[in-house]
Amino acid sequence: MKNLREKIENYKPYNEQEEKDKQVILKYIDTFDDVLTRNNEFGHFTASSWVVNKEKTKVLMIYHNIYKSWSWTGGHADGETDLLGTAIRELKEETGAKNVKVLDDDIFSLEIICVNGHVKRGKYVSSHVHLNLTYLLEVDENETLHIKEDENSGVRWVNIEDVEKVSNEKWVVENVYNKLNKKLEKYRGK
Repeated sequence: MKNLREKIENYKPYNEQEEKDKQVILKYIDTFDDVLTRNNEFGHFTASSWVVNKEKTKVLMIYHNIYKSWSWTGGHADGETDLLGTAIRELKEETGAKNVKVLDDDIFSLEIICVNGHVKRGKYVSSHVHLNLTYLLEVDENETLHIKEDENSGVRWVNIEDVEKVSNEKWVVENVYNKLNKKLEKYRGK
C-alpha cells in the first residue's frame, strides 16, 4: 500500500477536480485499512483504462450492463496494489484483447466516481464511491475482441470526438472522458 500511496502523492493533478480528488483519496488511504477491497462499502479502489488505437484517434469501449451505457474498461482492485495490472487484467477480461501496450507506466488520471446502488449477481450493492486510477493503454484496432456477457453486451471502437455522443453518463463524460481526451493530445505524434 505504501508504494501505491507514493504514486498517488507524486501524481501531478491536471485540474481542480483531480487536485481535490487526490486529497480525498490520500485521506481515505490514511483513514481506512481496507480501501483495496469491496469490504469497504463506502469506497474502494478501482482501475480503469483509456484504451486507444495506434493513431490515438479511437477509444475502445464496452457497453456496460449495469450503467446501460458505453463506458471505458476497468474494475475493482480486489486486494491488488498494482492498479496498472488491474487495469490491464480488466481490459483483457472485458474485451478479449490479448496484445496490450502500456503507453505510460504512470497514472494517467485519477477521479472519485459515485456509483448508485444496483443489483449485481443477484445481490444489492449500496451506493458508494470508486477511488479510481486510470491508465493509458493501446490495443491494435484489428485485434479480434469479444464481450464478457456477465458485465457487458458490446465492445467497439469509438472515434474520440464521438465518445460524448455514445455515453449517457453525463458526469463521467464531462469530467472524465473529456479530460482524458484532452490529456491524450500530448501523446499524439509519438
